[in-house]
This record gives sequence, structure tokens and C-alpha cells, in this order.
Amino acid sequence: MPLEMNRAWNDAVRLLNRSRDVILVVAGVFFFLPYFAVMLVGPDPMAGVDPAHPLGAQEAIGRMTQFYTQYWWLFLIVALLQAIGMLGLLALLTDRRRPTVAEALKTGATKVLPYIAAYLLLGIVLALAVMILATLAGLSGFPALAGVVVILALVAWVALFVRFSLVGPVMVRENVINPLRALGRSWALTKGTGWRLFAFYALLFVAMIVITIVVSGLFGVIFSLFGTEAARAGDGLVVSLMNAAWATVFLAVLAAVHDQLASPVPAAQTFE
Repeated sequence: MPLEMNRAWNDAVRLLNRSRDVILVVAGVFFFLPYFAVMLVGPDPMAGVDPAHPLGAQEAIGRMTQFYTQYWWLFLIVALLQAIGMLGLLALLTDRRRPTVAEALKTGATKVLPYIAAYLLLGIVLALAVMILATLAGLSGFPALAGVVVILALVAWVALFVRFSLVGPVMVRENVINPLRALGRSWALTKGTGWRLFAFYALLFVAMIVITIVVSGLFGVIFSLFGTEAARAGDGLVVSLMNAAWATVFLAVLAAVHDQLASPVPAAQTFE
């Protein structure tokens, strides 16, 4: 069935309002706190850089690469916690049995490995395709083809993200554990709605970027009045709050989209 974006958004808002208190708790613990802790107490890859003499692009990339290489385990822990929180939050949003927070998080913990496996499979397939295309471009003797490969990889990544965006709701609401089955189900549900889903997600993404820039800029000016450390802590606080808010909103949108495409009666209405 065709996707109705207005209906999906309204259903997402109703889902959020239905269990606002417990949703805020889960979002705070799994999205806000880990992100804020990393930004507040984690090492700063740009420490020691004189603002009057900023780094060049190559040196900045080198620093960031070294930073992520050294602290990959920290980001892995944060990613794992957030994945559990995402699946748990989807359980709270979609389960008609009205699970407790503990039950929802148990659902997230039991499905996190298949969820990660599904997206790892996608990543491996895309990486192999890019490697093959890059190799062929290199052998062709036309350097310009490398740029074409990059563009094709970006287009493919966006297309795959849209078509497989419902893997989480499928695993949680339909209780699908097998990663391949979850991928296939998401692909089937989004068939014929790819462009509308892309437009819907793009509008949300643009809104997120604009609001985040405005809010961060406004509070950044205020916090900067209290010194460098206060500015860093304030920036971390604002960015972490925005991260938690947008992650929660997007999960509600995914739940509403899945409800609309998988069944004629939205979960938001069945709870009312």
C-alpha cells in the first residue's frame, strides 16, 4: 500500500505521547547519557590545537583517524548500548501488551545481535561491491571512473538504508530473529514506497540539521561566555540532548511507517 506521510507522522506523535514518561527514561539512559559521557570525559582529538592556527584538512583527518583507531572499543560499547536502547524503545512503542521498561530492554538485548548481524551483512555486501567496482575502474585506465564509483556507492548506501530501514521494527514487532528474513521482510514492505520513504526521511533529516544548528549555535554563544571548559560541556550537553531527541523521534517514525505498511490498523490507534 502507498505510504501516507501525514498519517505516519501523526501516528508517530501519538505513539510518543502514549508512553512519554518511560520513553524519556529509556532515551535518557541509552541515547543521552552514553553520548554525553563520551563528549564530556572522553579525550579530545583536537586538544592542543591553537584556534588562531587551525589544522589543515589532511592533518585534521589524520588526528581523527588516529582517535577512532585508538578508542574504537569505546564507540563500540556506546553503539551496542544504543542498539539495545533502540530495540527496547521500539518494543515500548509497538508492543500492544504494554511491556515494562525491563521487559522492553530484555527484548532489545535478545535481538541486538541479529540486528547488528543484519546490518553487517549489508555493509559487507556494499563494501565488496565498491571494491569490485573500484578495482575495475583502476584497471580501466580512466581515473575519472573512481569518482563515479564513489557517487554510485553513496546512492547505493542511501537506497539500501531506505529499503532496509524497517529491519528493527520487523524484528521487534513481528518477532523475526533471522537477519536474512528480517532484511527480506523490510525489502518487501518498502517495495513501491522507496521514493516516498526517501522524501520522508530526507525531510526529517533536513529538519534535524536545521534545528540542531540553530539550537547549538544559540546555546554555544551562551556557554562560551563562561569559558572554554563550560563551552565544551555545554556543547556536549546540547548535542547529546538533540541526539536523544532525534533518535527517539526517528524510531517512532519507523514504528509508524512499519504499522502503516504492515497492517491497515496503526498501532497508535489500537492503543487508544
